Amino acid sequence: MAGLKQGDKFVSDKNDTSMEEILQINTVSEHDAFYHKENLHPLVSVMDFEGRTPEVYASRMNFGFYAVYLKDVKCGDIKYGRHTYDYQDRTLVFVAPGQVINVDINKDYKPQGYALLFHPDLIRGTSLGKHIDDYTFFSYQSKEALHLSEKERKIVLDCFAKIKYELEQGTDKHSKTLIASNIELFLNYCMRFYDRQFISRNEVHKDTLEKFEAFLNEYFGSDKPQTIGLPSVTYCAEQLHLSPNYFGDLVKKETGKTALEYIQLKVIDMAKEKILGQNKSVSEIAFELGFKYPQHFTRLFKQHVGFTPKDYRGSLN
Repeated sequence: MAGLKQGDKFVSDKNDTSMEEILQINTVSEHDAFYHKENLHPLVSVMDFEGRTPEVYASRMNFGFYAVYLKDVKCGDIKYGRHTYDYQDRTLVFVAPGQVINVDINKDYKPQGYALLFHPDLIRGTSLGKHIDDYTFFSYQSKEALHLSEKERKIVLDCFAKIKYELEQGTDKHSKTLIASNIELFLNYCMRFYDRQFISRNEVHKDTLEKFEAFLNEYFGSDKPQTIGLPSVTYCAEQLHLSPNYFGDLVKKETGKTALEYIQLKVIDMAKEKILGQNKSVSEIAFELGFKYPQHFTRLFKQHVGFTPKDYRGSLN
């Protein structure tokens, strides 16, 4: 995981249904014991792998807690599948409770890197607990990991050090608040770093948007709307080999619109062409675009255009 070496795989997939046995680790304490590390708090841990080897080598694992792994690689490219990172080291991977992670580790390799682990019970009732779903990168795929500059890596390790300091002081009435606040600070920095990464990978993302636009054109030019319906954000993300959250964040940052809004605007553009260029009823056009009920199409069209499809056609005749 954090200590994967060059060429190893780390794939997060909530929907993996293969029959291979999954190693379940439900608590932070169990994870510490798995790496022969003393546990200082049952709900949170900061680990320096320092070449620690796990109790057993499992290729598929499922955690009952949040995990963030800082992968340190000193040289060479990192690849997950066919995707090469644009940074060679200092990679952060985020895992949410319930995700199945697939790991391919060379058993002779001694892990290097760091990990922050925290259980949902730790943040329950805190500011972080109320906003944890805002950190959408916990649902990103590993190929969408965060690649840090050296300065950013130092900030990450400083946040880890503050959390570790609190753990080493022992528990008092301030511990939960301070630990949760420092985790929240760390995650907020990660949001900033991801914003920087979206900018620094602008050309890659423009290519993705072009593929998204081409996909929508192909989709609405086929019979798929009639057989499948309107394309969902999740469906589009899958076709582009991205996680729904990363895809949504990418579209939002590049266009200022949500992925759903982008799809809806494409539908409206296609609808306008059909309304003006075809002698078909509104119901027929709605069906061609993938709407099950014509009234849903009429409502969406009026919401975006200000006219019903029928009134829009009449206003231009």
